[in-house]
Amino acid sequence: MMMNRSIFIVAALGLALTACSDNKQAQDAAKAAADKAAAVAKDAADKAATAAKDAGTAAMQAGASATDAAKAAGAAASDAAKQAAGDAMKSTGEAMKSSGDAMANKGDAMKASSTDAAKK
Repeated sequence: MMMNRSIFIVAALGLALTACSDNKQAQDAAKAAADKAAAVAKDAADKAATAAKDAGTAAMQAGASATDAAKAAGAAASDAAKQAAGDAMKSTGEAMKSSGDAMANKGDAMKASSTDAAKK
């Protein structure tokens, strides 16, 4: 914004010098100053546009990386939960089998004890 004001001030000064004087040298100097100010403003605008474009590209890449990281974290958590659930189910099944075997052994012991009691 400050650059635009400078351009207008230089241009106005150039026009004022041109209007107030018939001096060809003053007119040329004013025109050269206005041209130089316009070139500087254009260069600054080009640099600002390039910086904005680069910042936008970097922001998009950061967003994509964040999305990929979130997906990977979600997949890892899901895999860990599936593994834990599978391990828990396997342990429960083994415990139930062990309990069933123990109950069968107790039943065999009760049969044997009742058979022994009947023999006496």
